[in-house]
Amino acid sequence: MNGSSVVAATEPLRVAVAGASGRMGRMLIEAVIAADDMSLSGALDVPGSPALGQDAAAFAGHTSGVIITSDLRAGLARSQVLIDFTRPEGTLAHLAVCRELGIKVVIGTTGFTEAQKAEIADHARHIAVTLAPNMSVGVNVVLKLLDTAARMLSEGYDIEIIEAHHRHKVDAPSGTALKMGEVVAAALGRNLKDCAVYGREGVTGERDPSTIGFATIRGGDVVGDHTVLFAGIGERIEITHKSSSRATYAQGSLRAARFLAGRASGLFDMNDVLGLA
Repeated sequence: MNGSSVVAATEPLRVAVAGASGRMGRMLIEAVIAADDMSLSGALDVPGSPALGQDAAAFAGHTSGVIITSDLRAGLARSQVLIDFTRPEGTLAHLAVCRELGIKVVIGTTGFTEAQKAEIADHARHIAVTLAPNMSVGVNVVLKLLDTAARMLSEGYDIEIIEAHHRHKVDAPSGTALKMGEVVAAALGRNLKDCAVYGREGVTGERDPSTIGFATIRGGDVVGDHTVLFAGIGERIEITHKSSSRATYAQGSLRAARFLAGRASGLFDMNDVLGLA
């Protein structure tokens, strides 16, 4: 031997993307293709989508060799992780097949009911799942800041959460806004279900200081803006996060996929992925 050694190359993580022709799906596909440690292994879309049969990267003028399909098993056959930003019903259908095939799942879908969240938790006893209403690293740092702020501002401050998204978003308030509310409520020793106010109209009477209010804005192409307002007497504290590109969600999702690669089962969130827990 001459003293030199050969290090075996690490196989790229094989990642499939659901909702391949959507805005977020395309952003995810571009991010996976650009990542040195990942390869695009599948691209899923709904039956009837005009994108079916096309190369997954054709929208960007590239060739990936991966064809968009509505056949879940065919689209997932070579994959280790699925990243899913679709709709609750579609995500749950994908999750059931992933459990059957032993594929890990990163879920950025929002709008789940409590029963659907329980269904996800059940699947996570068999495969590794990351579920987060927002995959942005910055948003998840903001959630930690909100926990601290709420504890320090627990008396004498009214709390309102304002969120804005593009005209195509179908659920309200956003999953991120609800998560912010849950974090603040928990820090105050409350249950968001008991103290949330989702709309005001007419003669509402004075504001109940124990409530957390939500205001929702929909319009244009707003990617996602969230502000938590702590309004006291003589001062206001605002903690705001604004997204100018879905790229931040895509990069956070890739971090979540890497995190899951070394785990066989369990339900995780972005606190686990980022080491913020």
